[in-house]
Amino acid sequence: MADDLAITGITKEEKYIELLPQIKALVYGESDVIANLSNVMAALKTTMNFLWVGVYLVKEDELVLGPFQGPVACTRIQKGKGVSGTVWQEKRTIIVPDVDKFPGHIICSSESQSEIVLPICKNGEVVAILDVDSNILADFTEMDKTYLMQVATLIEELI
Repeated sequence: MADDLAITGITKEEKYIELLPQIKALVYGESDVIANLSNVMAALKTTMNFLWVGVYLVKEDELVLGPFQGPVACTRIQKGKGVSGTVWQEKRTIIVPDVDKFPGHIICSSESQSEIVLPICKNGEVVAILDVDSNILADFTEMDKTYLMQVATLIEELI
């Protein structure tokens, strides 16, 4: 098992390109879901320098905080509430350039300025969401969506 990730990319896209196979190698052969999710979140946070990255798991008809890296987070989120609850309800990725302009945004950290949230589905149903926050306005683009969708697909396989 590697102790450190070897990322030499300069641009954000180069970092994603180098990180994805290393995340796959990191979880290969490990069957524990929490251990794998924890390492995936740590790899994303460390490499991409996001403010916050984590998963929320659908449990008993609400999103419940799972493994994450960053400031303290909201523990439970209702369907349709905030960005994460809306992603769960609508089963689609949402990129929010300015969280203060998203109707009903739930403030878990006052440092968060922008956000991208992706659904993780099994058999057509959302079972979790991948939530990434930045302390920079408009920090996420379609490029982030493309690479984070690959991470979400990997998480789908782990759950």
